[in-house]
Amino acid sequence: MNKWVWSQKKKKQIHFSQQQTTMVSSEEFFSSSLNSNLEQLQMILGNNPDFAIRKFYIDVFNVNAAIVFIKGLVDKEQIYEQILKSIMLDLDKHGNNDNKEWNSGSIINEINKHVVTLTDVKEVKEIEDGLMDILSGDTALFIDGCDTALLLGTKQWPSRQIEEPITEATVRGSREGFVENFLVNISLIRRRIKDANLMFEKYTIGRRSKTTVILTYMKDITNETLIKEVKKRLDQIDIDQVPESGIIEQLIEDDIYSPFPQILTTERPDKVATSLLEGRIAIVIDGTPFVLLLPITIKSILQGPEDYYERWFVGTLLRLMRFGAVIVSLFAPSLYVALVSYHPGLIPTDLVISIAGSREGVPFPSIAEALMMEVTIEILREAGVRLPKPIGQTVGIVGGLVIGEAAVSAGLVSPMMVIVVALTAVSSFALPQYGVGIAIRILRFGMMLTAAILGLYGIIMFAMVISIHLVKLKSFGVDYTSPLVPYSFSDWKDAIVRFPTKSLTQRPDMFKPKDSKRMD
Repeated sequence: MNKWVWSQKKKKQIHFSQQQTTMVSSEEFFSSSLNSNLEQLQMILGNNPDFAIRKFYIDVFNVNAAIVFIKGLVDKEQIYEQILKSIMLDLDKHGNNDNKEWNSGSIINEINKHVVTLTDVKEVKEIEDGLMDILSGDTALFIDGCDTALLLGTKQWPSRQIEEPITEATVRGSREGFVENFLVNISLIRRRIKDANLMFEKYTIGRRSKTTVILTYMKDITNETLIKEVKKRLDQIDIDQVPESGIIEQLIEDDIYSPFPQILTTERPDKVATSLLEGRIAIVIDGTPFVLLLPITIKSILQGPEDYYERWFVGTLLRLMRFGAVIVSLFAPSLYVALVSYHPGLIPTDLVISIAGSREGVPFPSIAEALMMEVTIEILREAGVRLPKPIGQTVGIVGGLVIGEAAVSAGLVSPMMVIVVALTAVSSFALPQYGVGIAIRILRFGMMLTAAILGLYGIIMFAMVISIHLVKLKSFGVDYTSPLVPYSFSDWKDAIVRFPTKSLTQRPDMFKPKDSKRMD
């Protein structure tokens, strides 16, 4: 026991010493020796094949210099034309070949103001800051005798072209979708909101990945309390890596045990722009095309962009169809199980006879049928997502037809059960948000089990539990069931039904925006 305690204490001491070493190294500064700076960077980055050092001599200043960059993250054309060529060949054209005495500070100042033509240039003294910029795609210029590095913006990351969003395709609306480059993504937002009050605040999250996270909001619209709360949660994140926006979503959401998403994800710049002008906040993460929107409500997760692009009665019809699809997807299998097992008297006589005839010879109870078919559908759905797109679609459609027909022919399930499961699967595809569909799929299994145990009473009890949970759930201080509970008449104009656009003069009151009026 004493040995174990001593080993744990020793591990803590080692960890503490490593932390101290990291803190000391983070406070180190560049020296005035060129070779010393290059050796220190070489020691930190190692002999990696993408780490490049290019030494050269500046005749005008009679001094040695070097540039440091990471291959694959920089624009080599910019390095040649606007750095090396400007300093080595074109420097004497600027009138600097006189007998003036140059010191380290004046050399850096001269190159910064009169030689380098790049737009993004800054001076750094700390090694940690310089290293962070180099690993982000900038080029560092070192001058012998100068303890300051000049960071030159030469980023050129490999990036995917702007394409139509895959997960949020619409019949009418923009065909532009976010990409993995955060600079492109914020430019897509800026292009839609040409307002000086549109704010982008940069965060660097991830001890090792150093992922860029951009907090976006409208300064004159978004509630100040909401902005402070989001900033506080982002500041509290301490993790090695942020590979995708889902990690940020899980770390800042209110209730980690709720099956319902409390943050919306989207690939559509037009949707983000609309949400920002409603008083919400967007979080753009480098390396992923999915942008986070918050706070959200239950009506937000069932709305699509085309609800607003079409006329008001078309948008209302689409919303009613989605709400109906949610009800069918959640309740249809459990209602079948409850009615067949416990309450056949509630079914019309002709339909009861038809169901009884179709179930003749089926060796399993209705709950076993439902679970068997639902699990099969989930496996086919997952297989269709993981397989290549042409093959995945074929497996999903053909596999479902073949397995369903084979199960009926073998007498394992009834034809009515296949119809119910197929209707449920199709209804779940009508939901615009993937995360909401997953939540409904999870709850559907729980509702089927309660229906198999208690019949309709079990369904009612499970629905009450879901309702209580939704009423208690909040998304960054906003009630999840708004504007239904608490009731807000002004927000009802854009809830289950959508009123004509001319009547939507106010921003959603549930977000408590600073400026509530959006149209005269």
